[in-house]
Amino acid sequence: MAITALALYAVFIILTATKTQLQRRHGTDTGIRRPATPLGWIARLPLALGSLSTGVAAPIAELVGLTPLPGLDQPALRAAGAALAALGVAGTFATQLAMGLAWRTTPDETERPPLVTAGPFRLVRNPIYTAYTAMSLGLALTVPNPIAAFGAAAVLIGVHMQVRAIEEPYLQRIHGAAYLDYSARTGRFLPGIGRLSDHGTTKGTR
Repeated sequence: MAITALALYAVFIILTATKTQLQRRHGTDTGIRRPATPLGWIARLPLALGSLSTGVAAPIAELVGLTPLPGLDQPALRAAGAALAALGVAGTFATQLAMGLAWRTTPDETERPPLVTAGPFRLVRNPIYTAYTAMSLGLALTVPNPIAAFGAAAVLIGVHMQVRAIEEPYLQRIHGAAYLDYSARTGRFLPGIGRLSDHGTTKGTR
């Protein structure tokens, strides 16, 4: 299944590149932004490490003979992981498209993109990260070795850091009451879970 994992990750990279080019064609640029603060870089680091670990390093390690984790090396689990990863890849691309020209790789304090609340964003505030996490967890099940487990854990940490420490404060600053109202009725990653009150506290299970 290592080749399958590598192929799925390659499709993810291709689709992400496609999104950037579509955005350039219909907007002013690709939507790619570099973190502007040390905290931004700290949040991006586990995301980058986790992505490369689950999508590249773990499959290559399996090809060269790294032993899978005990209990997870089951054909059914690997197949389920590949299916979940494929759904995550497709979901990431679809939700990126749904965000339209407001899509950015990370917030830019000099910009004021519109607050997107339609399509999948009616169900959760961060559907891109939901799909991205599903892809990473799926890849970890497809090639269930220690590198993949590390990568999946890093992605989970990075996603929460990026959303809680970077994106939510930014959106509250630029959209104010509109974002607070939206976040009070919409879950963070799953419907109804992680809603924020008007005072920024979390409602429901995180």
